[in-house]
Amino acid sequence: MADASALLEVEEIETCYGLSQVLFGMSLQVRSGEMVALMGRNGMGKTTTIRSIMGLTPARAGAIRFAGQDVRKLPSFRIAQLGIGLVPEGRQIFPNLTVYENLVAASGNRLGSENPWSIEKIHALFPRLAERGGNMGGTLSGGEQQMLAIGRALMTNPRLLILDEATEGLAPLIRDEIWNCLSMLKARGQAVLVIDKNVEHLTRIADRHTIIERGRTVWSGTSAQLMAEPELQHRYLGI
Repeated sequence: MADASALLEVEEIETCYGLSQVLFGMSLQVRSGEMVALMGRNGMGKTTTIRSIMGLTPARAGAIRFAGQDVRKLPSFRIAQLGIGLVPEGRQIFPNLTVYENLVAASGNRLGSENPWSIEKIHALFPRLAERGGNMGGTLSGGEQQMLAIGRALMTNPRLLILDEATEGLAPLIRDEIWNCLSMLKARGQAVLVIDKNVEHLTRIADRHTIIERGRTVWSGTSAQLMAEPELQHRYLGI
């Protein structure tokens, strides 16, 4: 049953890699202006859920709706054009393009945002990218590449921003910069779906959380509800 208030609605999806099934009825929702965290231990299906939403590994069953449109069988580029910006695990910036070229390569305001992202706004968000504008993407540090990946996604002016492993492998100071960025995006009203292992930061800024275990949604609730259930955190998140 479709939820009219949901920007993104994933309902009972099943996804396989060849004969190996990874998702067994995964469900989650993100409403406009809401930040939702997808949580779970490694290997439980978080990235596969993101790949299914983006059409990179299409779900074989269930429903995926974005802005009221069924997108489960659409190609990835069409899903992106509808207004989903992805910051993938591993960043996947273009190593042989400059920082500036990475940012403008896919930029656009297809949905007619009244306050669109621009190079100047990305530079204000991440001043380091302004300093590195002429550098090749492949020469940046891991933290700088993550800033670039976020900036590149924002330059598409997405209705929904998805971050897979937002701060994994980054130095503490860079992590803090990414969390500050996400807080600012939330204050701006940007809908965000984020995967990360830092429960403390996620419960501080996310509105709701969905926990996945072996390809199934096992819990969904608010930050206050999650913090009130340490046993739940221990069982599914290893905390």
